[in-house]
Amino acid sequence: MAAITFSVGDKVVYPGHGVAEVTGLEKREISGNALEFYVLRVLENNVKVMVPKHNAKSVGLRRLVGQEEVEQVYAVLKHRGGKISTATWNRRYREYMEKINTGSLVEIASVLRDLCILRADKELSFGERKMLDTARTLLVQELALAKGEEESAVGAALDEMF
Repeated sequence: MAAITFSVGDKVVYPGHGVAEVTGLEKREISGNALEFYVLRVLENNVKVMVPKHNAKSVGLRRLVGQEEVEQVYAVLKHRGGKISTATWNRRYREYMEKINTGSLVEIASVLRDLCILRADKELSFGERKMLDTARTLLVQELALAKGEEESAVGAALDEMF
């Protein structure tokens, strides 16, 4: 399994944080071992994150989705009639957080869809509303970059779907 390599200026996705830009590569010595790190700037909040190069794949660092995945995301968002978890809100919250933390845009889309459908039936808890916002933000950011569109246009299109 070959390591994925990124260059300065690449846009990447860091699960749970969203889209980030590779701003540099740094070598640091930790416990006597020389390690190389990707230095990332998370676009949403300008937070600086350092990911060891050898760990990039295991933490889920990946390139932006391509056209095929974009189409899968929209198919997931449009799909209705699936079974929405009837677990208690805290168990559902854990299930949805696991999906968001995978960094998979398709999984995040399913969380957004389910929460939007649920919202039509009942009042969402504070945690669920916050999660809905997180899922929407992660989707809008990456879809806008992948499609070369403005975030506001992508966000409006998502809102229209629900």
